[in-house]
Amino acid sequence: MAGARKRAKVSIIGAGNVGSTAAMRIAQRNLGDIVLLDIVSGVAKGKALDIMQMAPVEGFESNVVGTSDYADTEGSEVVVICAGVARRPGMTREDLLATNAGIVKSATESALKWSPEAFLVIVTNPVDAMTYLAKVVSGLPRERVMGMAGVLDSARLRAFIALELDFSPADVHTMVLGGHGDNMVPIIRYTTVGGIPVSYLLPDQTLHSLVDRARAGGGEIVSLLQTGSAFYAPAAAIARMVDSLLGNRRRIINVSAYLEGEYHYRNVCAGVPGMVGPAGLEKITELDLEPSEREEFSKFVERQQVLISELAAGGFIPLPGTQPR
Repeated sequence: MAGARKRAKVSIIGAGNVGSTAAMRIAQRNLGDIVLLDIVSGVAKGKALDIMQMAPVEGFESNVVGTSDYADTEGSEVVVICAGVARRPGMTREDLLATNAGIVKSATESALKWSPEAFLVIVTNPVDAMTYLAKVVSGLPRERVMGMAGVLDSARLRAFIALELDFSPADVHTMVLGGHGDNMVPIIRYTTVGGIPVSYLLPDQTLHSLVDRARAGGGEIVSLLQTGSAFYAPAAAIARMVDSLLGNRRRIINVSAYLEGEYHYRNVCAGVPGMVGPAGLEKITELDLEPSEREEFSKFVERQQVLISELAAGGFIPLPGTQPR
């Protein structure tokens, strides 16, 4: 229709619980029109239709469609890759490496065929390795490829601190680096409640137990659900990242980013605080780490080197050289 306002376009690859809930959250915030893609077209179309029937109640204007054809994603500003196998009880995220690598590689190539200018947001686990895979496969500059992990890990730690103190979660701010879940490196001295360092409010033993629970937060949910994994909080974290990319605002967000010398490493993806805005990952903030924090970060990177080698051995990427600066 002449004069109609053009909205941004967000394509979500994978219409499982995470992808479909992210589509709902993005629609509710009117961030853009959404294409929900899944290899099972009926699932994507059914969930998209269900979300659209929320619009009169919620009052959003975003259009949501379901498909199994990548051609329908053409012209997307943001592509979110959620497709892959979820964890089952007793599994680690790394157990998913080989299966999900093929899925993410195919999704990356197919999506960029139709949307070569898109930003990529990777959600599939193990997310740091999958973000690296997408970066290498796509050949895109690091500004346009980032993984969703730190937003979720920070949210889990914030939630547990808020529950412990009986304070509003909105007043709790945290900083985590490194990997997703078990491999995260919490920077407690940057954790505050209403601007007050959390160490003034909670004893060290309690803080350590909350950090441990946040690290295992995803696994705790998997063990409770038995047949699935977390999706409400991950979807909210995805929506926050999409909002920063499309909402004309620049925020410091903990994302999995391709390092080019920051934190003494390059050619590996790790969770770091990044300035995310309309130009993508505009800047990485490099914090001074204490010896114990740097040791944890180094252990995470060493493990990523192993996973990258496994991706290369599986033929998903060429064998890289990951070396400290």
